[in-house]
Amino acid sequence: MLSERNLIINRKKTLYPIVLCTLLLCTSSSVLAQSSNERDSLAYKLQSLKSTNRFNPKDTTHIKLVADLAFSYQYLDSDSLYTIANKALEYSREINYPHGIIRGLNALGSYHYNKGNREKAIPMFKEALELAKYIGDVDSELSIINTMAQNYSFEGNYAEALNLNLKGIDLAREINDQSTLSVLNENIAGLYADQKDFKNALMFYDTVQKFNRNLGNEVVDAETQSNMASLYKDAKDYKNAMFNINRSIVTFEKHKVYDWLAYAYQVKGDIYLDQKKYKWALYWYDQSDMLFKHQIEDDRIQIQLMNGMAKVYFGLENDSLSLVYAKKGLAMSNKIKSLQGQIDCSETLYKVHKKKGDNTEALAYLESFKTLSDSLFMDKNKQSLSLLETKLGYEQEKKELIEANEEALAKQRNYIYFSVIILLILSIITFVIRRSENIQKKLNRELKDKSKAVTQREAQLHEINKTNTKLFSIIGHDLRGPIGGLQSILKMFTEGDISTKELVSFIPKLKTDVDNISFTLNNLLSWGLNQLNGVVTKPKRFSLSYLVNNNIKLLSEISQSKSIKIINQLPENPRIWADNNQIDIVIRNILSNAIKFTPENGLITIEAEEKGDMWQISIRDTGVGMTAEVQRNIFRDSSNITTYGTNNEKGTGLGLSLCKEMVHKNNGEIWVESIPRKGTTFYFTLPKAQNRYQKAS
Repeated sequence: MLSERNLIINRKKTLYPIVLCTLLLCTSSSVLAQSSNERDSLAYKLQSLKSTNRFNPKDTTHIKLVADLAFSYQYLDSDSLYTIANKALEYSREINYPHGIIRGLNALGSYHYNKGNREKAIPMFKEALELAKYIGDVDSELSIINTMAQNYSFEGNYAEALNLNLKGIDLAREINDQSTLSVLNENIAGLYADQKDFKNALMFYDTVQKFNRNLGNEVVDAETQSNMASLYKDAKDYKNAMFNINRSIVTFEKHKVYDWLAYAYQVKGDIYLDQKKYKWALYWYDQSDMLFKHQIEDDRIQIQLMNGMAKVYFGLENDSLSLVYAKKGLAMSNKIKSLQGQIDCSETLYKVHKKKGDNTEALAYLESFKTLSDSLFMDKNKQSLSLLETKLGYEQEKKELIEANEEALAKQRNYIYFSVIILLILSIITFVIRRSENIQKKLNRELKDKSKAVTQREAQLHEINKTNTKLFSIIGHDLRGPIGGLQSILKMFTEGDISTKELVSFIPKLKTDVDNISFTLNNLLSWGLNQLNGVVTKPKRFSLSYLVNNNIKLLSEISQSKSIKIINQLPENPRIWADNNQIDIVIRNILSNAIKFTPENGLITIEAEEKGDMWQISIRDTGVGMTAEVQRNIFRDSSNITTYGTNNEKGTGLGLSLCKEMVHKNNGEIWVESIPRKGTTFYFTLPKAQNRYQKAS
């Protein structure tokens, strides 16, 4: 998936094309003074200066106008972009205006990159980036980092793209640039989407949408929605794809954002094409194609459009038109060296020629498609690994920075001590000492921030180690024993040490052990995933009575073996808004514990009471109860001590800590009341399924 927002950065509205063929070279050309868009406004200002002989190529304000005008042509008119950017760079170099040089290099680099000339583009970007760092122009530095990251992503160098985006995020955080943080996080989402890692991509899109809400710009939000629509399309989630793309199209049409509108139309066509709804796909492709013919100039997005139209006509059995569009897309791919475009168009051309019976041409395109696909597959495998390596490398750079700061701090302290000694001798160096103290304070603040980050990472590692220890302990204590017993009995039977009749006598015990193993594994897997952040809560509207009745039925054999009566006193059909799988685990664990710790002929009661917008559910037993100390520690996960029931039933010690985590994930609370030798009541709350939740589902 090609993330369009990654290619069109921080442009909040589209600019209409106008005729400015010789704007900076002629002295008397006319422009449309009544234009209502940004480019017309810039052009009008410049032309007014030229016509009144007030344009000064040594005035930085005038040069900035030229640079801004150059950027306004990106993706719309590459020739105008090139001509005007060259003028901006020429004027800036003549008076050594750093900001103008940076803008000119950035614009020319974008021009060459869009034309497929990486060799010319990258040195320009790097020169602009070094100059921005040198003069401390953070805004320009972020803009260039962003542009380079997009271009590396386009050519498939995901590791370098990720590295640049991560550095840009750190820099944007320092100046609290919410807009750039939104773009850079969306860039990373696009990298994961291209690797088909939809889970991580959606995680970054969640972050992007938070920034977008803070920005309050509906056009920016629509840009993100169009990219998410493309992601959902790749994930075959057509419902969400169509929802997002329709919302974005409404916004782009409302604000006349034609470049993004062309992309959105193309994505909507892709969604229909994926579902083989060829006529609808063709309709939206035609809408996009009209904008490319009259408004937009962006070969990278147009390649996707050409191949999409070729596939549509192939599906409609119009092979001649399919051939035309596929060849056009391939020519554009070759022109700008788009490997993915070459693969897609070659595949389409192979299918068309094969259908026509032109085996020679079909074979040639098949070989091209296969060679390019193998190359891209190998590259993507390498890039998938390098994404992780880049993350680790970036963390290592941060660690080295902390160490460098500590070393610098130590040197600074020595310098301060030396300055104090000199101060006793010469009073004239007071200014130097004050300056040194300020530097030390700054380093202390930086060190404190870095130390906090290191502490957080250590805490994460500690939690991971604790999780591993607990997992192995549970496996060793609560699973190995029953499984070993089962193995021993089966071995004795196969070796003839016990008869079939004796084996049958062991079946009740074996069934109990297997049930315990199954229940333990279920809790163990749920808890392990929860600890490793692998569980996603998906609330929906469901019946509490249905879950309770299912679990009573599931545990009926165990309760009947102890002559325990379970009474369901729930109100008529209470509706809950929560994750039914997680609440199923909660009810099963608490009910299982109640059976486990209730003696024979006991009673278990299940009730529910409305508390405002929550249901309060209680499970009461007439069991052995627990002391106040046990109640204080019952929900903690710091111990895996197994507690035995009234009939020596075994457990993992995970159940109640897992229940607590599941209830909290569903916006509820859980607590216990108990009296030793009289019984225990577990309470937990869950949200009601009200009208506003029903709409969300």
